[in-house]
Amino acid sequence: MEATKSVFVQTFGDSPYVRTLDFFLTFDGFDYSKSQVAGEAGVARLTLEKIWKTLIQKKFIVKTRVIGRAEMYKLNTANPEVKELLDIDFKLSHARALAEAENVKHRASEGCESYCATAQFKKALASDFPKSLSR
Repeated sequence: MEATKSVFVQTFGDSPYVRTLDFFLTFDGFDYSKSQVAGEAGVARLTLEKIWKTLIQKKFIVKTRVIGRAEMYKLNTANPEVKELLDIDFKLSHARALAEAENVKHRASEGCESYCATAQFKKALASDFPKSLSR
């Protein structure tokens, strides 16, 4: 099953750079190796090397530790630009969630209105309604 693209990726485009940045914005509490990021973001390792340099130059990610030969990096939440990106990501997700909730609410009310008007519903209601609860 293919994963659903995040609102951030849907908004800013499905490029390797955006997917990599989205990965760090989504999982900002932990540190990751390049291999982990490449695999999770769906970016080729060679492509990630170019993106990695940019993210480090912009101070979007920082090295946290070394485990064996793997260098671990995490999102630099102290960077003001990163703080803004996190805020934008949250606002986009919030707006999408509100829109989805309205859509579900609207579909549910339409579905209920059309189903409740059917003879099948009225028959089911009459037969399934417990006699002890009727007045």
